[in-house]
Amino acid sequence: MSDVVDLIMADHREVERLFAELKEFPEKRPLTLPVLSALLTAHSRAEEAEVYPVAKSEAGETEQVAHSQEEHEQAEEILVRLNAADPTSPEFDSVLQELVDAVTHHVEEEESNVLPGMQTGLDDSRRMELGEAFAASRAAHLGDRPGKASRKELEMQARNMNMSGTSDMNKARLAEEVKKKAKS
Repeated sequence: MSDVVDLIMADHREVERLFAELKEFPEKRPLTLPVLSALLTAHSRAEEAEVYPVAKSEAGETEQVAHSQEEHEQAEEILVRLNAADPTSPEFDSVLQELVDAVTHHVEEEESNVLPGMQTGLDDSRRMELGEAFAASRAAHLGDRPGKASRKELEMQARNMNMSGTSDMNKARLAEEVKKKAKS
């Protein structure tokens, strides 16, 4: 078992490594981009499902979790655009830099706010338990594609952003409202 904070930070370092590879080795982009997409999507879904609810309820990180959830949505939208871009085009470079900037900002905030709050607000055994849940959820989401959240995942995202009144919305409307909230 691993501490959830250590697992999250290890994913952050791997994403940074993949960003560097995408920038430095354009010829590897067709092979590297799917790996980045899978990791970012699975990591986000696992945080949203397992970590953020606990960070809100047990570590008192309500506002920071809502902000982090909004950043996840923004990064996912950029990731969808990156996957649609030609890896040899200037557009790819531009969208890649946009994603790097967004994710780097998110990681810096998460590592300076949410994760320290979890380290002090949760005991070691709880962080280990949460690490196991995070790892299992991340593994279950490795095949997920960015921009293709299920209704259940959208509901979790809405809760993480402190949105109410979403239970009567259909999936398309819920997705639209989550995106709108992330942009506000």
